[in-house]
Amino acid sequence: MGPVGDTERVLTRPVGARALLAEVADAGQALSLALWARGRVSAVEIVPAACTVLFDGCSPDRVAEQVAAWEPDAETPAGELVEIPVAYDGPDLESLAQSLGLEADELVAAHSAAEHVVAFCGFSPGFSYLTGSCWEVPRLSTPRPRVEAGSVGLAGPFTGIYPTASPGGWQVVGHTDALLWDAARVEPALLPPGTRVRFVAR
Repeated sequence: MGPVGDTERVLTRPVGARALLAEVADAGQALSLALWARGRVSAVEIVPAACTVLFDGCSPDRVAEQVAAWEPDAETPAGELVEIPVAYDGPDLESLAQSLGLEADELVAAHSAAEHVVAFCGFSPGFSYLTGSCWEVPRLSTPRPRVEAGSVGLAGPFTGIYPTASPGGWQVVGHTDALLWDAARVEPALLPPGTRVRFVAR
């Protein structure tokens, strides 16, 4: 466990002999720590999640010392900006807008005006959890057995894009033709952690 700043602490614990898990307050701090650690911390892989960062392929004691230098209020480096064209025609658009006290076009305007940031990846290869939503959105009470690839959904404070068809409980507001995951690319995930994203209504 190492001190961070004046009032907050990052909790660290070894995961086996060659990994360390750091626990922070939220997804924003996890991303900030992960991006700060690149080039500073001696680990093979640095993987942010909702409120943790995994440092894999490292000396846990050494990395714990290095992580103690991170400040949670440090400015997060700006990542690459990627524009994602979206047809806002999802099956939940109208009902979600109504539940938020908005017209559908108002929801679309607010969602596409915001700059989103990929906090972490998970669920399936290429599925990125993007912060920047204006709302806290409940999941569907009954998940769909199949959500098509390219579906743009909202859940909690996040926006996500389904890279492949799968079951899912996010509220779908649109779809995109962008290829989220391609194992043949140098970087298979189109939207790795730290990427800035703007959704462009079409």
